[in-house]
Amino acid sequence: MKKFALILLTVLTVVAVAVTAAGCDLLDKILNKINVDNILETLESLVPEGFETGDNLTVDVTTEVSDEVQTFADGELSIHFLELGNKYTGDCTLIKIGNVEVLIDAGSRTSSSATIVPYIRQYCTDGKLEYVIATHAHQDHIAGFVGSNKNPGVFDSFEIGTIIEFALTNATSTVYSNYCSERDEAVSRGATKYTALQCYNNSSGARRTYTLAEGVTMEILYNYFYDHNTDDENNYSVCMLLTQGTNHYLFTGDLEKEGEEKLVQNNSLPHVQLFKGGHHGSYTANTTTLMKVIQPEMVCVCCCCGTTEYTSNDANTFPSQAFFDHVLPYTERIYVTTICTDFENGVYSSLNGNIVVTSMGSDLKVTCSASATPVTETAWFSEHRKRQSN
Repeated sequence: MKKFALILLTVLTVVAVAVTAAGCDLLDKILNKINVDNILETLESLVPEGFETGDNLTVDVTTEVSDEVQTFADGELSIHFLELGNKYTGDCTLIKIGNVEVLIDAGSRTSSSATIVPYIRQYCTDGKLEYVIATHAHQDHIAGFVGSNKNPGVFDSFEIGTIIEFALTNATSTVYSNYCSERDEAVSRGATKYTALQCYNNSSGARRTYTLAEGVTMEILYNYFYDHNTDDENNYSVCMLLTQGTNHYLFTGDLEKEGEEKLVQNNSLPHVQLFKGGHHGSYTANTTTLMKVIQPEMVCVCCCCGTTEYTSNDANTFPSQAFFDHVLPYTERIYVTTICTDFENGVYSSLNGNIVVTSMGSDLKVTCSASATPVTETAWFSEHRKRQSN
């Protein structure tokens, strides 16, 4: 795009100088000497594929489709948004840099561990997850940590270094109780457990900022609901900012409208290259307040697109119409893991599939195990969503 701007500026400058020097009556003669078609063809060739007016793209993005295990260069960061092997929406994100792995959440059901654990093993070759973040106590974020007798969960399948979890909860579910038991067993085997509030306060041995590699840091942001009660469990979500050089990647769990507004008030949030769509693309999150600040260049959503799991109101199914209304002013690069076409009968399939975003600290590469087409270019979007008119 810098080349595009430079060539355009040069052309305009030449014309302006020529007109000034020769007089406006010679403008037609000057323009006749310029092959406009060739200039436009050159300019078009320099525009990134898929770029449209209104895009906020400041890094180049390439996409490809591959379901093979990837290899990464030294210093290359990879962020993996996982499919979960069933019709239920949930979150699971793996971050890898060198031999350091961070796992954020493990939804959506205990059976999901049969999908999550083998996937992680492909990349966590030393068997140790240096950091595990459990954003909040809902089943669709923690059930895979527990697993089942048939399919052991994450805590039983890997050595765990540091666990960072929600500071408060109202949860009383069996899944939450089992999560606590599995977590405590991991601690008894050597894992260290901190709350997000302890991390933010740099207390009890916890740190607000962890260095994952040279130039790569993981910062636990302040969420007002780390130390204030709420009836909305989602607002207890751990919020994290991953920074790689000048690139920023934001993860907010299922933080809702009130939580997002307070997140903006209490933190100096940067423009981000990647945002993990809040609350699976819900209409109750991804507010204009947050979007105006972070202006994401890419958004990845972990959900079963179009699922009626939580609502039969088409506009509010994940990712919701409101989500697109708030995000599309900033980016068209929106990727979604899974699509559910018939929740009652368990009919689901990959949309983008497992989404892997990689970067050396500047440009981004997106590799999808299914389709690399952004959700806005799919038949589902055409049938179920609409663009706001300007």
